Amino acid sequence: MTSYPNWFWYPSTSAPPEWVEQIADVFHNSQENIDSVEIQGLKSDGVLAEITDGLEQIGFEIETGKNKKEKILRPVLFGENGIPRVTYEVDGVHDELGIVLEVEAGRGWMGNALYRDLIRTSLIVNAQYLVLGMMNEYRYGNNATNRSYDQAKDQLDAIYASGRLQLPFEGILLIGY
Repeated sequence: MTSYPNWFWYPSTSAPPEWVEQIADVFHNSQENIDSVEIQGLKSDGVLAEITDGLEQIGFEIETGKNKKEKILRPVLFGENGIPRVTYEVDGVHDELGIVLEVEAGRGWMGNALYRDLIRTSLIVNAQYLVLGMMNEYRYGNNATNRSYDQAKDQLDAIYASGRLQLPFEGILLIGY
């Protein structure tokens, strides 16, 4: 019997913090509406909408739309008078714990979302952790299947095993939904 969602904690040499189970529970409680193995055509905004209430209950601020007031911006560089000069949009944050959340869907793997999320989050001020949601399966074209979670896990395994690329996070939670 497998559990839902799939998840893996990096680095694998340290025990996951308590909040990891809370986040996994939020995804688990939304399985009926976000299970990419069972549901085709999921979009990241739809998945984010499904998990918003649960994440907000555990202290996250979540992007609620595409209007300026609904987006979440986090500083990367500051300019004159301490005003953020460069900011990045994120799907969610837990400022108290230093967690940045990104949820990818569709062609998240093929569009290099993993790499974009790793680099951009690495540059965000006070980002201590990255939570990255990737689809377990994405079907497209002539019934081709992309396993974004598995591919992201392979890449993160390689990054952490090689030791050549040092990420500035205390940890990364990869979730396959």
